[in-house]
Parts: sequence; C-alpha cells; structure tokens
Amino acid sequence: MSSAAKGVVVEFDFAVMNGAQLLFDVAQRYLKALDNIALDMQTEEKFLAGRLYEEGLAKYFRVVKTKKTAPKAARELAAAFSAAVSEAVGKSVTSAFRNFVTTLASKGVKVMIATRANPESSAAAFESLLFENVSLYREKSLSYGCPRWDSWRRACMENDVARANAVAIAGSGYGVKSALLAGMASMAVMKDRVAHQDYTGASIVANDLSSASAKKLLAFLRA
Repeated sequence: MSSAAKGVVVEFDFAVMNGAQLLFDVAQRYLKALDNIALDMQTEEKFLAGRLYEEGLAKYFRVVKTKKTAPKAARELAAAFSAAVSEAVGKSVTSAFRNFVTTLASKGVKVMIATRANPESSAAAFESLLFENVSLYREKSLSYGCPRWDSWRRACMENDVARANAVAIAGSGYGVKSALLAGMASMAVMKDRVAHQDYTGASIVANDLSSASAKKLLAFLRA
C-alpha cells in the first residue's frame, strides 16, 4: 500500500444525493406494503438510522408485534433502496460535484465514489468522471443511512490509499461516527434532512461538494 497516496471516499448516495429522504420514502412504502406498518421520521431515527437493517427492523418489529421476519425484510429493503438509488443516480451527478472531483483529481488526490447503485447504473452515471485518480466503489453495507466502518477501510485498501492519508466524506452524523471507527478523518456534508444528527468529530463541515469545498479538503490533506 502506498503511504504517499492521498484520497477521499465520497459517500455519494447521502453526501451528494438526498439519500436520507429517498431511503425514508422507500422504507415507508416497503413497511406499509409488508404488513401495514407505519413509519415516521421519529421512529426511523429511534429504531433504524445508523443501525444494520436487520438489527433495527428486529427491534421495531417487536414493538409493532408483526409476524414478519427481520432478516428477510432487511434483504428486501436493502435491495429496494439499491434499486431506487440506481434509478436516481444518473440525474444526481451535478456540475458542482464534477468540479469537486476534477479539482481534487487534478492535484493527484484519489477520489473514490462509493454508491449502492448497481454497477451498470453507476458506470453510466460517472463515465465522464472516471479518468486517472477517480474510481467507483460498490457500497454493500447492510446498514441504514450510512456505510459501516469496515466499508470505508475496504475502499481505501482497494485503491492503495492508507487510511491516515484519506478523508471519508459522509452525508450523516452516523457516517462521521463510522469513519472515526475506521480510523479516518471525515468531512461532513450536512443535509437539511439529517442536520439534527451529531456531527462531532468531523474535521470539516460543508453544505455541499463543490470546487470551494474541494479546496478546503486540499488544504486539510496538504495536497
């Protein structure tokens, strides 16, 4: 592993896309269809946010006394969200995000774009950005609203970037915490939908990803 290479792992689905709202909408529809189970934002935060799908659903299913099983529901909900991201990702690559990526990559920083979209959809969406120093990472964490700590690490390992030289770009407070568990610095993109979460520990806080926020990252990375 190169000790000199510097990089960022972008949690695209939540730091760029409004993934938190998309996931809530998917979960709300899924649970309604599953067994007429209601879901509001307070319940989502209490039982699901930041947890493994199966763990959170098991706790909530006990409360609502459904006979549906959490393992099966977890797989189906994760698949439903991946399908929703796959459908939306092509329209979510903004000019500001392109500027963010090209500003970093032009300075030799490796940009790893993590998404739960299927490979075909993500390849098509990011095709014009996948030049030297920019790569895709298939996010497979079975967690609600953020990657697990080991996913951040795996993205770095697959791209020969030491965690000490990498920044996790998270779209939630839970993503910031998982990055800390991974031993990585983090940049939080604070979306309105999840602004109430705890972002303590983030090295940088931004409202979006753009050339301006890329310059802040370059200064932090000393790149």
